[in-house]
Amino acid sequence: MKVKVLKVRLSDEFITHDQSVLDRFLKENNVLKFESAFVKDEESYWSVILYYEELKMAVNDARNQKYSVEMGEKLNSDEIKILDSLKLWRTEKAKNQNLPVYFIATNKELLSIAKYKPAKKEELLEIKGFGKHKIENYGEEIIEILESV
Repeated sequence: MKVKVLKVRLSDEFITHDQSVLDRFLKENNVLKFESAFVKDEESYWSVILYYEELKMAVNDARNQKYSVEMGEKLNSDEIKILDSLKLWRTEKAKNQNLPVYFIATNKELLSIAKYKPAKKEELLEIKGFGKHKIENYGEEIIEILESV
């Protein structure tokens, strides 16, 4: 895990530039955790500490890009049924494991599953946010839900 500290200055002279630097960094890296603090010195600014891993993806390597949908993307009626079933399953699983629901799967991950409809556990690797751990723990149950809806 790497650490990066960025300063987002609030003056009109710097805010656009500093924000674009932060935005570019967020697109190019996998942020694991962050901290921020407002600093009022001679100039006011936000200090942002980012704990991250570099994304190791070539710009033109679209084949290895993970499948992910945008939050505003429309779902058809079958996809809505799948999503509702996945959310119900996630809620029960989180309650049983005493975890927040997003530890099991985020809304965006569930949306991607509902759209992509993987047929095998291995295909869950194509979903952004799903790695070996989630697939080992939840893969079979997710595939069963997809088959039953």
